[in-house]
Amino acid sequence: MTEPTLQITGLQVQVGPHKVIDGVDITVQPGQIVALVGESGSGKSLTALSVMGLLGGKLRHAGGTISLSGKQVDHTAEAAMRALRGQQVSMIFQEPVASLNPLLSVGAQVGESLVAHGKADARTAWSRAVDMLRDVGIPEPEKRARQLPSQLSGGMCQRVMIASALIARPELLIADEPTTALDVTIQAQILELMRQLRERTGTAILFITHDLGVVAALADRVCVMYGGRIVEQADVDDLFDAPAHPYTRMLLATIPRLDSPRKKPLFSIPGTVPDHDDWPQGCRFRTRCPLASDHCLQSPPLEPKAPGHLAACWHSDQVAGMIDHDR
Repeated sequence: MTEPTLQITGLQVQVGPHKVIDGVDITVQPGQIVALVGESGSGKSLTALSVMGLLGGKLRHAGGTISLSGKQVDHTAEAAMRALRGQQVSMIFQEPVASLNPLLSVGAQVGESLVAHGKADARTAWSRAVDMLRDVGIPEPEKRARQLPSQLSGGMCQRVMIASALIARPELLIADEPTTALDVTIQAQILELMRQLRERTGTAILFITHDLGVVAALADRVCVMYGGRIVEQADVDDLFDAPAHPYTRMLLATIPRLDSPRKKPLFSIPGTVPDHDDWPQGCRFRTRCPLASDHCLQSPPLEPKAPGHLAACWHSDQVAGMIDHDR
């Protein structure tokens, strides 16, 4: 049986006495695209940084395991993790300008992982970097490769980061909001590039986003995250057709529909994600949930609601009819 490309089991991340990630389980199979969705503050990016071994400051791994292709890496030494980054697992970061070295040319930065891992000499790496810049839609790639990041727009810097992450063809690509700064045309090109990468090389992708339209177009499976926990997991079609958690149902209701009345206001979820030092008792969504009851003062387990469909809610049987805003 083939090992999952990524297996996260019971992950806990702590800052001081507070758990910011609390018991997260995520599996990404070879060649699978799994979307991790949720509002800002849900813990999506921290989960990704945990996989990369890049937790900094006061954040620390407090429990659970992370395995890449069957090899546990959550306590791997930094030198060994550097050997894995870029080759076995790569990440497209949220803030491309801050992630690029302002003193190195774009071409050198895109090609450096090939040199670092002994996959190409400097001349070959430069040539492949130019080709990769072309693949992600950067015009005049030979010229852009010689420029510094400060000479490029924010959108171009985002595409440079994507090129850098993809050039070594990693087994796992973690994409943290990779299309946020891009216009819709380039966004479509990048999504198609990721599909092609998956089809050509079998690269698995953990795709972090808040854009459910992108999720519907790209993902095979979806993990919905709230308050440092996974609250629902399902294949993409099942999730959109029959969400089993109120939070997922409300996220889907925020998507504008062309068949809605023209003057009908857009639906929004009331309230905000609470801070990690102020999680509500029990279900962490209960303070914003219209279905909340006294039962929700106890934490619901993430359990099957249908084959392959898990949700952490005491009231899953009421979710289907809870909102008519998107009808």
